[in-house]
Amino acid sequence: MKKLIALFAAVVLVAGLTSTVNAQVTATATGSATIITPISITKNVDMNFGNVAVGATLGSVVLTPAGTRSIIGGVTLPAVTGTVTAAQFTVSGLGTSTFSISLPSTYTITSGANTMNIDTFTSTPSGSGTLVAGTLIVKVGATLDVAASQPAGSYTNATGFPVTVNYN
Repeated sequence: MKKLIALFAAVVLVAGLTSTVNAQVTATATGSATIITPISITKNVDMNFGNVAVGATLGSVVLTPAGTRSIIGGVTLPAVTGTVTAAQFTVSGLGTSTFSISLPSTYTITSGANTMNIDTFTSTPSGSGTLVAGTLIVKVGATLDVAASQPAGSYTNATGFPVTVNYN
């Protein structure tokens, strides 16, 4: 019996020495990142409402993104139109990515101490766009608010108005 107990103890001892207990295990994962082309916007053409004749009542000139004008109220468009252009920008970025377009709410132009506001900005495309082979032209129009008997002058604002684009 002592031999049997000694044999059993030896088997238990050998079994205990040869078995392992996994208290900790490890798995691995890889990391990755893709650097994309930053989105950019470049102004090609400034906005210009052209020549406007004023009257005794206030009025507005609406300039579409296509560059056509219409009037509301006490302004007229003379036969000598002057330079009429919607603003134009080139947006560049990654392949066929989509992006959003943010336009200002108002912008003030001045001639000496006299001012006029530009508001109701619109764009083509409107609100968002999709790059075609990494670029897209964005055209911007707006409404020029003209006061009754607005003083004559060449109205500008050299600071410019912001058009912001961002990847969706």
